[in-house]
Amino acid sequence: MTAPAFDSANSLKDHFLIAMPNLREPFFANSVVYVMQHNEAGAFGLVVNHPMQIQLDAVFEQLGIKDLRPVSALQSVLAGGPVEKEKGFVLHDAEPNWPSSMALKPGLTLTTSKEILEAIGHNDGPEHYLVALGCSGWNPGQLEKEITENSWFTCPASSEILFSTDFANKPNMAAATLGFTMAQLTSDVGYS
Repeated sequence: MTAPAFDSANSLKDHFLIAMPNLREPFFANSVVYVMQHNEAGAFGLVVNHPMQIQLDAVFEQLGIKDLRPVSALQSVLAGGPVEKEKGFVLHDAEPNWPSSMALKPGLTLTTSKEILEAIGHNDGPEHYLVALGCSGWNPGQLEKEITENSWFTCPASSEILFSTDFANKPNMAAATLGFTMAQLTSDVGYS
């Protein structure tokens, strides 16, 4: 089965991909992906609900960044995807004031430079942010094919869900924007 051709009117940029119950691929099971780019070249995003066993303060220590944040600011680093797993991505609500920053939309920026981590550690960074190692990517037509195969459903993204630290509940939060819960979905496909 060939993938549907990309249609710019149906771009999923600034949407969430929510894994359907039948998506059992280890990295993406129960995931919510924020889509940052979706065009004829493919799609690019970050998983925003899979915390790793690494806290941000450990990353600061490894990079030699002094952490001046209050102890209550402990935050998990997320597993952003299976691509470029050693590369850090910071999704945040500040303007693109740091090197290697790309404005995704007003009030949402992606930054990959160490300088933003220094700013966060020194309490001079964005108010809301997620730090992830790795990203998620799809070749041209791959995401469209996965959607037609019932691997994902989509909804418009919201900052409230994006920056929520209730990681386990993000799939339900996203589903609720469409009027249902994840428990109402079935992993069965086909007709009886």
